[in-house]
Amino acid sequence: MTKAMKEDPPFTGTSRRDFLNKLWIVLGGLALVELVGLVLAFFQPRKTGSKEGESVGIVEAGAVDKFTLNSVTAFVRGKFYLARLEDGGFLALSRKCTHLGCTVPWSSKDMKFVCPCHASVYDIRGEVVSAPAPRPLDLHPVFIENNMVKVDTNKVNKRSVFRAEQVVYAKKERDNPPHTWRARGTKEQRT
Repeated sequence: MTKAMKEDPPFTGTSRRDFLNKLWIVLGGLALVELVGLVLAFFQPRKTGSKEGESVGIVEAGAVDKFTLNSVTAFVRGKFYLARLEDGGFLALSRKCTHLGCTVPWSSKDMKFVCPCHASVYDIRGEVVSAPAPRPLDLHPVFIENNMVKVDTNKVNKRSVFRAEQVVYAKKERDNPPHTWRARGTKEQRT
């Protein structure tokens, strides 16, 4: 063999080491871009607009007599709890904890809502019993028509304290006696 054959031809491309170094730089750059994207997404506020099928509007919960006193009924479709208080009043409480938005389950054994994320505790009226929740559970408007309890899930009322006027009561016949109206001419008259 000749001396010329033993020598390798001059190398004109990049070495394996250079290639791997460039590959690590590219992969590290992609990881950094992904990390920056995740951090930015974390700090962007959530969109509050309802998704298709998410907002159900007005939910007909049922007849007033269907709900026993001092009870809570969960409505999965409307994402709320309907609480019937001891005095017969109704409150529609949001399922979201006011601390970080976790779903708060009702414990009928303990008669309270306990947040599984950070242990906030609420009573049947949604008032904070144990922190870290900063305020009571949000309310949905409740109204009673023809002895049927209805809840408007499109509206959420944020509150800082419980007030008696937040409770909705069914009207009793003795409070509002039925009236008959008769039309005479163009004016309606009460009889």
